[in-house]
Amino acid sequence: MERLLLKLEAHGATFLLKATLIIIGIIVLALCIFWLPWTAIELEKMYPEFSFLKYPLLVGIYLTTIPFYFALNQTYQILSNIDSKSAFSKQSIDSLRFIKYCAFIIAILYFIGFNGLKLLNAANPGVLLLGLVIMFASAVIGVFAAILQRLMHKVMTIKNENELTI
Repeated sequence: MERLLLKLEAHGATFLLKATLIIIGIIVLALCIFWLPWTAIELEKMYPEFSFLKYPLLVGIYLTTIPFYFALNQTYQILSNIDSKSAFSKQSIDSLRFIKYCAFIIAILYFIGFNGLKLLNAANPGVLLLGLVIMFASAVIGVFAAILQRLMHKVMTIKNENELTI
């Protein structure tokens, strides 16, 4: 009975995390479809001198969703590996590597956009602050994924050595 409860508890935690990932993905998709275009139109009305930036900014933001969704998928894969009792596997290490790359790609894209807006003197403080938050959060996620990848690799090495000695 205790074993069954532990199994249900483990699946419950990963189920909650998987559901959270799906909800985050849906929210970001809804923001991209509805809120971003509306905001771009409103900013174009408020600042007509910067209307030429409307589509480049939208394209830049939409480009960052590609690595975001790829990283979300890789995170889902890690949770599936945890469910199947293969958390410490090469696939998990590869997923962490891809998450790391995606996070750094997002940070670099926002860095380019941030500097581009500054060069064009189109730097709205609110937009820049949001860009900085996303850029630094992505960089932190990238560093965290790199650390986890390195730790997982060490665990895998120790696990393989132990399997050879038994």
